[in-house]
Formats: sequence, C-alpha cells, structure tokens
Amino acid sequence: MQQYFKRLSLCHFALFSGAIATTVTMSLLPVRSVRASFQDSPKALVDEVWQLVNREYVDATFNKINWQTSRQNLLSKNYTSKEQAYNAVREELEKLGDPYTRFLDPKQFAALTDQTSGELSGVGIRMEVNEQTKRLTVVEAIENSPALQAGIKSGDQILAIDGKPTQGLDVQQASSMIRGKAGTPVSLSIGRSGQQNLNVKITRARIEVPTVRYSVKQEGKNRVGYISLREFNAHAAEQMQRAIYDLNRQQVNGYVLDLRGNPGGLLQSSIEIARMWLENGDIVRTVDRRGRSEKIAANRTALVKQPVAVLVDGNSASASEILAGAIKDNNRGVVVGSQTFGKALVQSVHSLSDGSGLAITIAHYYTPRGTDISQKGITPDVKIDLTEAQIRQLASNPNLVGTQNDPQYIRAIAVLGTNSLAQTTPNQTLKPSGMR
Repeated sequence: MQQYFKRLSLCHFALFSGAIATTVTMSLLPVRSVRASFQDSPKALVDEVWQLVNREYVDATFNKINWQTSRQNLLSKNYTSKEQAYNAVREELEKLGDPYTRFLDPKQFAALTDQTSGELSGVGIRMEVNEQTKRLTVVEAIENSPALQAGIKSGDQILAIDGKPTQGLDVQQASSMIRGKAGTPVSLSIGRSGQQNLNVKITRARIEVPTVRYSVKQEGKNRVGYISLREFNAHAAEQMQRAIYDLNRQQVNGYVLDLRGNPGGLLQSSIEIARMWLENGDIVRTVDRRGRSEKIAANRTALVKQPVAVLVDGNSASASEILAGAIKDNNRGVVVGSQTFGKALVQSVHSLSDGSGLAITIAHYYTPRGTDISQKGITPDVKIDLTEAQIRQLASNPNLVGTQNDPQYIRAIAVLGTNSLAQTTPNQTLKPSGMR
C-alpha cells in the first residue's frame, strides 16, 4: 500500500497512454494475412493493422468513416521508415474516435506485455523521488527478489546506477536503467542513514510483481480481512486466492476489498477473481459488433462467504468496475467510496510482425443488471468522497491508507456492521481450488 495514492494520477494517465488501464484479452500471435507483394515492408505492417481493425473493431461503421478508403489511402503512400508507417497508422486510428484502440511501438508493447504478465526482469524494488531530499529512494524491496536478498532496504537512497549518478532522474528513467535481461548484473550505489555509502552488485532475475496486499485488522471485537488489489494482471487471481485462503485461516469475520486506484487489466483475471467472491449469479455481459451477447457467470466455486465491503474511487476502472458491479448487482456486498471511472469497453491486444502491438476495442460490457456504465461509472451504495486535504494527508503518509485515518475505510467498516460481522462464522473450510 506504500505507493497507493501516489499511483492515482499515474493510473489515470495510463487510461489514455495505453499502459494497462483497459479490460483486455491477449493475443500474442502475429497476423500473417498481408499482401505478399509488400511483405516485410512498412506497408505490410500498415495492412496488418488495417486487417485486424477491419475484422474486430466493435463499431461496424468505424465511426462513420469509410474504412475501405482508409486502406487505399494508407497503401498508396510510400514509407521510408517504420516510424513513418507508425505515425500513419496512429493518425488513421485517431479517426475512430476511440482512445482505447491504439497502436503500440515495440517498446510500448513490451512494457504492456510485461505489465499484464505481472512479471518484470530486474532487481525487484519500488522507487520514488523523495519529496524532501529529491533523491531516488527505495520504497520497498519485493519479497524473494534479488534486491531483498542483496540487503536493499526501504529508505535506501539510490545514488548511482552502473556508475551513473541518479540526481535529476525520474523513476521511469531509473527503472529503465535498472531493468534488463535476467541473469545480467547491475551495480547500485546505495546511501543509507548513519552508514557509509554501499556499492551493491545485483544479478537481475524474472520477478513476479505483487499486486495483492492483505492483512488482518482488529476492528473492535471483529477481525476484518483487508485486501488491496492494484491491477488485474496474469498473477492477480492466484495472489488473490492465496490471500483469501490465508485470511480465512486466520478466522476473519468480514472483508474490505480495496479497488481504489486500480485501473483494470485482464478480463479473464477479473472473471476468476469475481468467482472467488460470488457463489452464483452473473458477473458481466459482453456485446460484440454483431450484437452477439455473452453472459459470464459465477460457477459455485466461491472462496468467501463472509460479508464484504468494496472500496472504489474515480480511478477504479474497467476490470475493477466489472468486479465491483458484479458484487453490487448480485447484492453480494456493499460498494463504498467515490464514483468510478466509467470504462465499459473490452480490448483485444495483438502482437504485430515487427514486435509492435495493437489494442482494439472489440466489445461493450454491461453489469449483471444491464447497466451501461460507459462515461458514467458505478455509483457506490455508500458515497463518500475524500477532500483534497484528506487525499494530501494519505498521499504524504501511505501507511494511513486502510486505517482509522482513512475516511473511506472507516465508512466501509461501519457499513459492514457489528451485528452482521458478529453473526458470521469465520470460514475455515474453504480452500483454494485450481485456477479457473
């Protein structure tokens, strides 16, 4: 939870930058249906993109533009570089009026696949630029990471990376320098309070990034399982499963599921996680360009029977809204917080022949009761907005999130209710099943 509120603006930006904030299905096989006459040329990539959009895009009218004419225009041009082709594709996609249908160059696509995979190749540290010292500072060394094994601690200052001073670097620049191929070394110069500077050589590894954080909180006479879910990546469901099993083992009476700041992720991940909280009932309904409707439902494999309150805010988007909407519409729990973002679209993400990628909106989704939340969001059952002062306080001290200093969390605990918690028998018998 240490970077929760500082991630809010980044997550909101990611909704438009294409980092992850979409409900996606992944397709990593390059499309081959391109003309042999310009195979391996920039025109091949252009036609590859056009073909995919032509086949899958949710709006069969293509925002009322002539998509066949668009292809002719694209292929009539001579491209002297891939960058020219990339720009032409981006310009054509903009005409669709859909910020979620977007072209990703190879670096952007690699970043997206890393994020959705829930893994990275690096040393396993979370960093920030400290507001007071302006120094790049370790927030956390991830569990079982090379950084933790090398003795890196929260609060350590990263003074240099492979001999290059970090003064003036932002987190993204420093991260790109630290990440690299698994098995390769990186040297960090570390400043630690009360000690001489350290030079640490660390071997990079492939690391599973924790996206689920949880703890047991004693609230009066009741034990509450608090779970924060940061995003719906490929490891989110198994991490959620482990968290629920551990909290059930510790005999919690109820749950607070915190989806604040969660920008979305993989559609399948949201379905798997929803099935852990819902024993029966619909989860979501999708509708494609041909009007074909598909309902996805719970399958009687729930891991939780205790009461649950779900925390949301304006940066809870996409897959977060699917989960919150399913819990709300099935009367499984109470949604507490601020109006959610309002993204009711599903994207398919494809790898292209040159290592770039394409995200295409392929469907619209509706909550179990048929609500279209597009550009409106989910209205919480109990609406409570944080003031600017409260947001600043929690941002300056993230350890206060999910405590009695967090007004939305306090309301969630109140909503769960002493009586409903007291009448609930802690669930010790539910165990994690195989991934669904």
